Amino acid sequence: MAMTEDELARACADSMWANDNASSGLGMKIEEVSRGYARQSMPVRHDMTNGQKIAHGGFIFLLADSAFAFACNGRNQFTVAQHCAISFVAPGFEGDVLTSIATEKHQQGRSGIYDATVTNQNGETIAEFRGHSRSVKGQHIPDSEL
Repeated sequence: MAMTEDELARACADSMWANDNASSGLGMKIEEVSRGYARQSMPVRHDMTNGQKIAHGGFIFLLADSAFAFACNGRNQFTVAQHCAISFVAPGFEGDVLTSIATEKHQQGRSGIYDATVTNQNGETIAEFRGHSRSVKGQHIPDSEL
């Protein structure tokens, strides 16, 4: 029995997660994934704050980038970031739980464009991210297992 597009996206995410030491090591959780979509969360720990006692932008970027990665890898084709940009619009604080929702805006051939919004536990926007993806050689799940 063939997998649906969303089942394939989940299987690809599970395969990626098994080797994603950065995301799991920062306490991230994949809350939902489907083709072209991913929602991840991450608690802001004390060691993630900067000299102004706010969440370091690098960690916020990493959360958005990770959600982007899971959103764009659901077609069972290795896909990497080609270009990314982020705009920080509000600070995150120690104890916050940040959530990034990444959605596919355009995908054609080997290239895609994805937007991710990072919010805190109150639904307040912390950052807006745009990622451009590029498919490369390799698959998450061998064709023989599909």
